[in-house]
Amino acid sequence: MKTLNRRIVSEFLGTAFLVAAVVGSGIMGERLAAGNIAIALLANTIATGAALVALILTFGSISGAHFNPVVTLSDAWERGVPWAEAPLYILAQILGGILGAVTAHLMFGLPIVSVSLHPRAGASQWFSEFVATFGLLAVIWGCSRTRSNFVAFAVGAYITAAYWFTSSTSFANPAVTIARALSNTFAGIRPVDVPGFLVAQFAGGAVATAIFRWLIPGLRERAKDIVMPHEGEQI
Repeated sequence: MKTLNRRIVSEFLGTAFLVAAVVGSGIMGERLAAGNIAIALLANTIATGAALVALILTFGSISGAHFNPVVTLSDAWERGVPWAEAPLYILAQILGGILGAVTAHLMFGLPIVSVSLHPRAGASQWFSEFVATFGLLAVIWGCSRTRSNFVAFAVGAYITAAYWFTSSTSFANPAVTIARALSNTFAGIRPVDVPGFLVAQFAGGAVATAIFRWLIPGLRERAKDIVMPHEGEQI
């Protein structure tokens, strides 16, 4: 149980720092870009990708550094994380994400919570989230087979790229999406648009996992090492 507690706290802290990086860099980028959205997005992108690498390396050996309910459910599906633990992981991720948004607001002198007014809706946005999340799980599953030490860099590089090749700017994470709905800033998303993103994200993760189960016959044997090799314990 002590090991499980450490993993839950790891997921909470890691997701909090991830969202703080996403929201905080969006605020800073927008303030410094003088209206140039491309520059603001570039700043947001670099900070998010760099933070992901650092956070996965920091917390990966403790919890696997999921920081993402889609990753946790995909891992549970492949029997890497016990199903009984998955809800605890996901709750920690969602609460950590909310704390991250609040932290970013406090650092920049904004209201603790400000519901986003940023519209992100439509078929192209939902399809982008499907593609973004499919790609994320593909990178994780593919790299974990023979290059587990490089997963942190691969994930950071992929998300950095996906910010620019998807119209949704690649949220690819339900916990991050929910947290960003509570931030009326550059990185925000209207609460009404969240359900469409969540459905697309879970669908993308499920399809990627199913395909990689076929591509890599021994996928289930690697599931315990997702995202990175870490300590485990049954309840």
